Amino acid sequence: MNKNFKQVNDFDKDEKVRKISTSESVNIGHPDKTCDVIADAFLDAALADDPRSQMAVECAIKNDKLFIYGEATTKAKIDYEDIARGILKEIGYQNDFKIIKEISQQSAEINSAVIKEELCANDQGIVYGYATNETPELMPIPIMIAHSLMRQYEQFRKGGDCFFADAKSQVSVLYENEVPKEISCVIVSVSHSEKLSLSEVQKQIFENVVEPVLQKYQHLSGKKAKILINPSGKFTIWGSFGDSGCVGRKIIVDTYGGVGRVGGGCFSSKNATKVDRSGAYYARYVAKNIVAKGLADRCEIQLGFSIGLSKPVSINIDCFGTNKKPIEEIYAYVKENFNFKLDNIIVELDLLKPIFKQTACYGHFGWEEFSWERIK
Repeated sequence: MNKNFKQVNDFDKDEKVRKISTSESVNIGHPDKTCDVIADAFLDAALADDPRSQMAVECAIKNDKLFIYGEATTKAKIDYEDIARGILKEIGYQNDFKIIKEISQQSAEINSAVIKEELCANDQGIVYGYATNETPELMPIPIMIAHSLMRQYEQFRKGGDCFFADAKSQVSVLYENEVPKEISCVIVSVSHSEKLSLSEVQKQIFENVVEPVLQKYQHLSGKKAKILINPSGKFTIWGSFGDSGCVGRKIIVDTYGGVGRVGGGCFSSKNATKVDRSGAYYARYVAKNIVAKGLADRCEIQLGFSIGLSKPVSINIDCFGTNKKPIEEIYAYVKENFNFKLDNIIVELDLLKPIFKQTACYGHFGWEEFSWERIK
């Protein structure tokens, strides 16, 4: 072994361990995120008329074609084309889309495994929930800044006609001994009119998007932060005409920005019997409460589910050595205060309501309007 190599646990307590954590966000006009929003709008339309709907209707987009496909067992009458066209128009598409549909009912075999005396999981799978005390939202700070940039951009671009809905942000934060110290790099790429030069785009985005957001994080705004705006140059071919998109390809954006782990399934399009979604929401709920109660600085919950069973087959809690109480006491707190049966998850988090379109952009976690963000 190289004698100069030092493992992390070999460092003296006074020695700084530095790392950079980077997260990204995307706006509603990004083709993948457009599909997420449309799919969750389908779900909301079903739940509004039939709260017991079993939904997994997804979509994919390229150029002027939208493919709608999946499974739906519902009493609701859903006008898929009308919903999709409305969202595409809201995003800013001026052209008409050809829509191709392939939708069937949920498999009778899956349905019989789910709808029992006790509601059961729709599939096997692992899900994760994460929380950290480095922000008021108990979320990692890089992803919260990245989402804030996209929210600010969406508000700004709707005030004129020179900027379009396709945009991305990326934020790198320097940590010392797991404490965020300064923003080291910010990247924002936005679609825009041919009328604007690159310098005009950079000036407007810096003044109206980047600067207002970074002012909220002045304690991290180091003088050395690199700001990159449209580093590729022109970005006038946007959305489905510049790229293809489909549901579920932004699960890192949807969760914790690459901090912590993520499960094997996406969220959008799925109703609450799909534990990829409801289980992940509940895992976040539990992890956030552990951190909010001061039991740990960071916490990650892993749940393992099986199709046809009403509760997880496994629960694991990892506090990364930051727990203030013995891990056995944290398990006892969780057992006493949280019920992981799917029936309870749906009732406790109120997941039969049409609330899901609003989760599809800017992350499913960290926003106080969502029931799984409550402190119990």
